[in-house]
Amino acid sequence: MKAVPIAKGVVHALALLPAVWIGLKINEVAQTGSGLGADPVAEIEHFLGLWALRFLMLALAITPLRQLTNQPVLVRFRRMLGLYAFFYASVHFGAYLVLDLRGYWTTIFAEIAKRPYITVGFTAWLLLVPLAITSTKGWIKRLGRNWARLHKLVYAIGVLAVLHFWWLVKSDIREPALYAGILAVLLGWRLWKYLATRRRMAALAVNPTSRTAGSR
Repeated sequence: MKAVPIAKGVVHALALLPAVWIGLKINEVAQTGSGLGADPVAEIEHFLGLWALRFLMLALAITPLRQLTNQPVLVRFRRMLGLYAFFYASVHFGAYLVLDLRGYWTTIFAEIAKRPYITVGFTAWLLLVPLAITSTKGWIKRLGRNWARLHKLVYAIGVLAVLHFWWLVKSDIREPALYAGILAVLLGWRLWKYLATRRRMAALAVNPTSRTAGSR
């Protein structure tokens, strides 16, 4: 278990690398006027949003990986990855407010109402807020069983995030389709496990002696 803090430190360092990279690129643009292509604002927003989606997929992948590998220790990284998804999503949203709207933040509500991809993206970020707030051990204790129910919102957030990406792309949908496929596998695994558990419980209810017989 001593390796867990070291592994967490490595994950933190790796998770912050995209933020460091984009920070250096922004500084390069400020200094030289180049470094992020013809539309640096769009590139910054896309980069941050993409990493938010990647960390969200990684957080959702923890449960299937734990079940497949029988390594409960992986659960210790799920909350961290989810918080990094929230971090990059928040910076992505902040970049949109500052760089795209250029301080005219009151227009965000008009943009949300007018553009469906912003509507679903903003909704996904809004749903992430309570998950980030309640990610501490204190909130887990306070909410009890309701904590798990609340954090099931991550499934809806995943769908909204992929939809936001899909609607944002004008022509080449290969990249959002890839993430849609990954999300379908991750959610499909959970559905399959849920149905398998329901079938097993139903079988035990019909024949309760099967549990005893099977344990001999």
